[in-house]
Amino acid sequence: MKRYLFLLLLAISSSAFSQKVDINNFIVKESLLKNSKLAIIAADSLEQPLEQINGLYTFSVSGFSQQLKFNGGVAVVPLQLERSSFVYIKHENDRGTHSKLLYVYKKDGSLTPYQISSIWLIIFPVIIIVMIFAFRRFIIIGVILLLVFIYFNHSNGLSVGTFFETIFDTLKRAF
Repeated sequence: MKRYLFLLLLAISSSAFSQKVDINNFIVKESLLKNSKLAIIAADSLEQPLEQINGLYTFSVSGFSQQLKFNGGVAVVPLQLERSSFVYIKHENDRGTHSKLLYVYKKDGSLTPYQISSIWLIIFPVIIIVMIFAFRRFIIIGVILLLVFIYFNHSNGLSVGTFFETIFDTLKRAF
């Protein structure tokens, strides 16, 4: 009886010490294997990698929910990128939503992720609309620029839904 009680207490105490650590920031880089996949690195607020992160964490990658397995603070996204495109990576935990919008440039088999501030997604269309109202002669040019902006975003994987989700997440973090 004492042995069973001891094993029960041991099981309870070990589960208490193996709590998951929250990921509140992450860095996105190309996988070390150079296989057209992205690696997500758990980081602190100063962009220093957190090597103690291990286990399964749920991320949303361009709208697809993925269970990513972190080992030593690094997880590889299983989706391969065929061409340059926008990638929206989001992770939710008890401390809120943590997300990044990236443009991943693919050239000669290597990936180069560039983080895009969501503020630019708001500012660029607003500037074009203000120019249209300020200079009525440029209505056609402004509409063409807006259509080119929407087409470029959509053709590179940034759908209208993801566009607005990125903006709303940015606004939630700002307020």
